[in-house]
Amino acid sequence: MLLIRRPAPDEHAPYYGRYIELVAGEDPLGALREGAEETRRFLEPLPESKGDTRYADGKWSVKEVLVHVADTERVFAYRALRFARKDETPLPGFDENHWVAGLSTSGLTVANIRDELRAVREATLAFFGNLDAQAWDRSGTANDVRMSVRAAAFVIAGHEIHHRNILRERYLR
Repeated sequence: MLLIRRPAPDEHAPYYGRYIELVAGEDPLGALREGAEETRRFLEPLPESKGDTRYADGKWSVKEVLVHVADTERVFAYRALRFARKDETPLPGFDENHWVAGLSTSGLTVANIRDELRAVREATLAFFGNLDAQAWDRSGTANDVRMSVRAAAFVIAGHEIHHRNILRERYLR
């Protein structure tokens, strides 16, 4: 079993520290597994009628937030894949607001998105679970900032926690 240390501040953009801080402990794989289970428990009883809820005008709907979490996980897992494979090609950033603006959730259900989140997480866990110790230490450039593979895993876990908290606090009180 690999011992994966928490990322140092120089392994990611300062902005991502807010997500990394939400992850307890030193085990990103455990945090990803636990986060998936917590999100499943959180979404399972959520009625479909809440899917289009927005906490204020101009804010994303519950379904848009959930698709954003899946999209972001895919982006960061892809970045980690490139970095782990020693690909030094700088990667672009992505504008989450632009991506959500291009998204139509009218044909989606909360259950569909919950299933998508589970599938994305299973793929993420399979990828990270097969990395050796050297791959976790590698890094690359995305959005003009260096990021380690380890930091990407912690960001994915913390980003999910962040949005689950927002859904609880602002959308589903």
